[in-house]
Amino acid sequence: MEIAGGKRRPGFQLNTVMQTESAGLHPRASVFSLSTPAAVPPWALATIVLVSALLIFSCCFCLYRKRCRRRMGKKSQAQAQVHLQEVKELGRSYIDKVQPEVEELEPAPSGPGQQVAEKHELGRLQYSLDYDFQSGQLLVGILQAEGLAALDLGGSSDPYVRVYLLPDKRRRYETKVHRQTLNPHFGENFAFKVPYVELGGRVLVMAVYDFDRFSRNDAIGEVRVPMSSVDLGRPVLAWRELQAAPREEQEKLGDICFSLRYVPTAGKLTVIVLEAKNLKKMDVGGLSDPYVKVHLLQGGKKVRKKKTTIKKNTLNPYYNEAFSFEVPCDQVQKVQVELTVLDYDKLGKNEAIGRVAVGAAAGGAGLRHWADMLANPRRPIAQWHSLRPPDRVRPPPAP
Repeated sequence: MEIAGGKRRPGFQLNTVMQTESAGLHPRASVFSLSTPAAVPPWALATIVLVSALLIFSCCFCLYRKRCRRRMGKKSQAQAQVHLQEVKELGRSYIDKVQPEVEELEPAPSGPGQQVAEKHELGRLQYSLDYDFQSGQLLVGILQAEGLAALDLGGSSDPYVRVYLLPDKRRRYETKVHRQTLNPHFGENFAFKVPYVELGGRVLVMAVYDFDRFSRNDAIGEVRVPMSSVDLGRPVLAWRELQAAPREEQEKLGDICFSLRYVPTAGKLTVIVLEAKNLKKMDVGGLSDPYVKVHLLQGGKKVRKKKTTIKKNTLNPYYNEAFSFEVPCDQVQKVQVELTVLDYDKLGKNEAIGRVAVGAAAGGAGLRHWADMLANPRRPIAQWHSLRPPDRVRPPPAP
């Protein structure tokens, strides 16, 4: 304790020590306890170490991911900048496919010669020509064709050849149909009776068609031979490339669909007139009143006659009418069926639109339809036919 004059009282320190000793504590121990902190428990130390380790691990993991992202970004940029020349596929680089050398490119044809690369797509035809001066006949041989264009869905065609001498398109011949082939062998000969002095003004047309039973036959291509350019002093054997056939200038008369069925045991021939389409307009109003006459001919004479009902104001009539004729087996090769489509006129004469003939003596599609009927007895065989002018007559083929 301090008193006036800055001196301490000695009794104060003694009393303090005595109080400490009386409390059972040594003075040194008391001083040590005040200056030394309390001891940390073991579980607290373990917690502090674990938390510190987790923090260090989290920091290291974040740094690692950041570094990996930088590496991946650099790698993707490097891949994006790879030149096409360095990427190979099947032995060729993409740069060769996308941008070949300019020197290797060939100039594309233009103008009239632009179709040069396409001229082989239709195929070609081999034929022979000869002239018989004694009989005054031009002999035409249709030998074979190869590489024809495929017009059917199955990647093939059913080709046949139509032959005629312009300007007369009514007298024409047709070869047999060869099924599912692009390289048919025909081997057929035809004769046109034409004086030699008139041949110079004629053009021989050999048109190749794809036969279709249920629609119009499609033209594959044709060969035109001006007879003025042919030396008939000796036989001619040649190959010619098919050219695209021009559109027919003749007015379309329409098409008719009918089926044939023959039962040999009963000697019964059934003709079912199914329908017609795209008939020629005969009335002033731009329509027609069509009906069909069905004649059975024997020896060129009409022996039986049937007719359908009249369909008013239509160019696409539907009939589905059946007619039966008695034809013995020994007469089936001697008869012919003729179907004529007429336009009904109440006040005037009924006018014929077109005609179709089928039978052993018929030609082209008519002969094929008849042959298919005989090859499939008791089974109706349906087929579309293009109508021809009523006065058209097909000459018999050369023997």
